[in-house]
Amino acid sequence: MAIKSTIFKANLQIADIDHGYYADHAMTLARHPSETDERMMIRLAALAMNAYQLQSVCGGDGTLAFGEGMSNPDEPDVWLRDYTGRTRLWIEVGQPEDKPVIKACGKADQVLVYCFNHAAEIWWRGMQAKLVRPQNLNVLRVPTEASQELAALAQRSMQLQATIQEGSLTLSDASRSVHLECERWK
Repeated sequence: MAIKSTIFKANLQIADIDHGYYADHAMTLARHPSETDERMMIRLAALAMNAYQLQSVCGGDGTLAFGEGMSNPDEPDVWLRDYTGRTRLWIEVGQPEDKPVIKACGKADQVLVYCFNHAAEIWWRGMQAKLVRPQNLNVLRVPTEASQELAALAQRSMQLQATIQEGSLTLSDASRSVHLECERWK
């Protein structure tokens, strides 16, 4: 019998000062049995940092949601689709292979990869030449210390505040805050 996903609920208040986007999002996160709290929270942080595109790209008439990600390799970890069903944003978390990323670049207007952990530099050295061609791809490095601090925020029921200012994210709950500033690799 297969192990089921663990369900997490998050009420996420986003104040994106950079883009003038202020909204509350009630989210359900299904953490795959092989997924860590760290990876799950990076998915949540990536969604928060790109939520403004719901308004700026889709004019408020779209869907920003978690994809099946680890359960289905043909789906992203996070996506934004407009009212026509067109995928405007495809987000991957971790160190994906080059072929699925290139395939995603053909399916979506913009693709973001948020890589993290101590092996990210090694992964990027192997992928950099393979991912040079897609113009709609951005690769961002989440600092290891920040990604580990994000994992400490994971709870089955979360009340989180996300503030985005000058390109960085501060994600807070009632007792702690994590500051996240990604390094752009591509």
